[in-house]
Amino acid sequence: MKSGKEQTADLRWTLQKRMKEVLGRSLHIRHVDSGSCNGCDFEMNTLTNPIYDIQRFGVDFVASPRHADMLMVTGGVTRHLEEALIKTYNAASEPKMVVAIGACACGGGIFGRTYANYGGVDQIVPVYVYVPGCPPRPEAIIEGILLALDRYEELSRNKGEKMH
Repeated sequence: MKSGKEQTADLRWTLQKRMKEVLGRSLHIRHVDSGSCNGCDFEMNTLTNPIYDIQRFGVDFVASPRHADMLMVTGGVTRHLEEALIKTYNAASEPKMVVAIGACACGGGIFGRTYANYGGVDQIVPVYVYVPGCPPRPEAIIEGILLALDRYEELSRNKGEKMH
């Protein structure tokens, strides 16, 4: 049985392999905080620390949605950040893979749907993959990225689109 460290290493190598197979290049992610408590944001940040180091495998977080292949959204969508989420989604280039990170982004979390919160991200923009947890572990976030790549590949194949 593999140790946790070995399993994490396998996950990162699988991520790099799938990115090359599906996209033919590296993956650029734009993070959108639509009203989170920052717990999920901290877990996302750990993806770039020396333990996970996903940048070494070709994943990078970018400042502009125009340069992003994927949007990672944390937090339930508050009324004040709804417009920012919509503008970011509209500015993102295709394929516009949206990954909802954490319980709040997946379905509203403990806040749910209130006068100030729309609930989950899918109430505002289409979501490719849901990564539950409060907050989800970094390994779960990497699994979510892999599932989004699988979904993109499947949708592209069904449409007969060229993926590269």
